[in-house]
Amino acid sequence: MSAAPDAADAGDGGADGIRTGSPRPEGADREGTDPADWDAASDSTEDSEAAEDSEAAGAAGGPSSRPGDIAREALRAAREERARARAREQVDEAKRPRRDPAPRVPRTTRGDRAADRRAREIRESLADAFLMPDATDAPTPAVSAETDTPPASAGASARSRVTPPHAGATGTTAQPPAPQPPAAQPPAAPPSMAAPARDGDHRRTFPPFPPRPSGDDGPFAETWWGRAWVTALEDGALDPARLARGRGYAEQGHVDAITVTPGLVLAYVQGSRPRPYRVQVRLRTFDDADWDRFLDAAADRPGHIAALLDKEMPQSLADCGVPLLPGPGDLAPRCSCPDSGHPCKHAAALCYQTARLLDADPFVLLLLRGRGEHEVIDALSRLSAARAARAAQGREPEPLPGIRATDAVSRRGPELPPLPAPLPPPSHPEQPPVYPASPGGPDPFALDQLATDAAARAHALLTTGRDPVGTLSLWHDAVRLAAARPGSGLTAGTRALYASLARAAGRAPGDLARAVAAWRQGGPT
Repeated sequence: MSAAPDAADAGDGGADGIRTGSPRPEGADREGTDPADWDAASDSTEDSEAAEDSEAAGAAGGPSSRPGDIAREALRAAREERARARAREQVDEAKRPRRDPAPRVPRTTRGDRAADRRAREIRESLADAFLMPDATDAPTPAVSAETDTPPASAGASARSRVTPPHAGATGTTAQPPAPQPPAAQPPAAPPSMAAPARDGDHRRTFPPFPPRPSGDDGPFAETWWGRAWVTALEDGALDPARLARGRGYAEQGHVDAITVTPGLVLAYVQGSRPRPYRVQVRLRTFDDADWDRFLDAAADRPGHIAALLDKEMPQSLADCGVPLLPGPGDLAPRCSCPDSGHPCKHAAALCYQTARLLDADPFVLLLLRGRGEHEVIDALSRLSAARAARAAQGREPEPLPGIRATDAVSRRGPELPPLPAPLPPPSHPEQPPVYPASPGGPDPFALDQLATDAAARAHALLTTGRDPVGTLSLWHDAVRLAAARPGSGLTAGTRALYASLARAAGRAPGDLARAVAAWRQGGPT
């Protein structure tokens, strides 16, 4: 009888344990104890209590059916299932490689197709903006012949690239290889501002002169006309210091391609600023009267023309009364630089280089005066030919050696035999030969008709001494030719003949047909 109250008390205690939670096992208050250990300790305590209860129930003579026992069994089963699930998760976590989760960047343009399209266009435009040097441009390291270590295999090299170095072994981390510098490119020549494609007889473009070698202190011009150009520049300059700086610019090759047109020399000169300066030098051109005097003086002596063709300038030609070479003050420079000197160093550099052009080709000076090389040579050729023709007309032809034909015949007159008697005329004109027809050639029938008509006219002249066609007009002769065509009716050939004859006479084919009928009936009268 005492077992029942004890079981009731135990049931009440189990119910209280369910309502208030299981009591903490011994040692749970110690620091460092994991709550999972609390569950294990409580499970062992509950197992011992369940064993005692089952023994008590067995002693009572039947299975336990108290609500507290059933709840305890369910709680224990749930805890065991949770422990098994946790163990499985730990095993799966140990097998899975650990990765640091990538930070999620919130998209502010989600759903904005226009923003996506703009971003894609920017990526495509910047794809080739920064190009790394090609691997083939990197220098190949030289392999020493004294090295006995064989090269590593591909697999070992791949593993050496993938496997990171152990920090504890060396204490330092491996540095990534430095990028190879790009291959050196040849320096690009600055683009010229000249336009040689537009050149002609009145426009010539010359390439820039290279820098003069260091230590060459000789004159810029070597010919007498080139030195006269330099003298005109230096005598008209106001500041010798600017001339010296301009000479230095010319020696260093700062003058770009030079363009020469009538009365103007144009070039770009590189100064102290990145952008070159536009420089012009103007010279007065000749009028027609000046050119006539110059051409007359050049044509007076054949040696002048030959010297010009050999790129030479005779000094006597420059003294012909026309100021061919400039004097002091004749050169009018103009530059885009802020210097107000006359001339500035950039204009002086252009003038010095122009003197070198005159050395190579004196026709540059003639172009500056207004006419090109071909124009001057053609004018000199015409003038020389006209003078030679006038000189030939004023002279009598020189007598040629020999005997005149009339004198030779008159001397042998009595010894010549008499002329034979003329042949008798034929009784009728002969038939002309047959003309073969060829593709694209003339009509053989028309040729036969013309030959027959010519033979008849020749026979009439030979027998009567009179041309029967000489007194006919063009219209009557056309009617005669059409009437002489054999056959009757307007066939295809007749129509073509009538059309051509009527067109030549300025009449209609119908008029010609009526005139032919009248000619055949009544003759030319």
